[in-house]
Formats: sequence, C-alpha cells, structure tokens
Amino acid sequence: MTEIWFYHLQRQPLEKALPQILEKSLEKGWRAVVQAKSDERLEALDSWLWTYSEASFLAHGRASDGDGELQPVYLTTGLENPNGAALRIFVEGAAMAPALAEPDAAYARAIAIFDGNNEDELFHARAEWKEVKERGFAAAYWQQSENGRWEKKA
Repeated sequence: MTEIWFYHLQRQPLEKALPQILEKSLEKGWRAVVQAKSDERLEALDSWLWTYSEASFLAHGRASDGDGELQPVYLTTGLENPNGAALRIFVEGAAMAPALAEPDAAYARAIAIFDGNNEDELFHARAEWKEVKERGFAAAYWQQSENGRWEKKA
C-alpha cells in the first residue's frame, strides 16, 4: 500500500523544498510525478526546475513536451502516470484521492506538500489527512524544524 506523507512547509517555500525532495527520489531510483491544480503553477515549476541551482537542474517534462514515459520527473494537472513513477507529489492543494484511486497508481509513496502560511492549503491538507486515514492508508506528518530539516511529528 502507498505510504502517504504530508510535508508542512514553514521555513522554506515550495520552490526550495521541492527540488530537494525530487533529488532524493531520483537518488533512490524512483521516478516522480508532480501534480498541481493550475497550469500557472506548472509553468512556474517547469522554469524553476531547470534553473533552481547554478550547479544543477532536474530533468523533467510535461505532456506538451512529449515522451512522458521517458521523463524522470513528470509535471501535470491530471491523473496520469506516464513515466511509471514510484513517487507522486501533490502541490497547491491538488487532490490526492482521485490520483491514488487510478488503476496504475502503484506508488511507493505519495507526498502532499502544503504551505502552512496559506489558509486554503492548510484547510485542504487537513481534509486530505482525514480522508486518507479513513481509507486505511498509513499516513505520516512531517514538519520543518528551525534549521529547515524535516521532522516526523505523527
């Protein structure tokens, strides 16, 4: 069964935390899908993942780029998993339940990343937590410490 993790951003913005999480996933040999609610967010992430570091970038693509099955990181607003990802990351309050119910949703882990300073994202994360627990998933809650490291709280 898919492990569900909730990452509560408090010290860093999504743009800082997401590349770190994706890099760790790729180090494990896992491909990833990042799902957002809006095309605007995907546009911003698409640009950011190429330029977030002077020394590195994260190879990725979207449906419009073609060859989704070849992408180590696939960005989408939909439910697809063309690259056979082991990790699915939900940002901007993208709904977890529909993606996890898909027939090809054999993810090792799903992560909802939410901004603790955004009331809408916080409300949505709480609702998602309740829903995944009711559906019998093992869920863990991670919060950023003072130094920006992740600490498991529940």
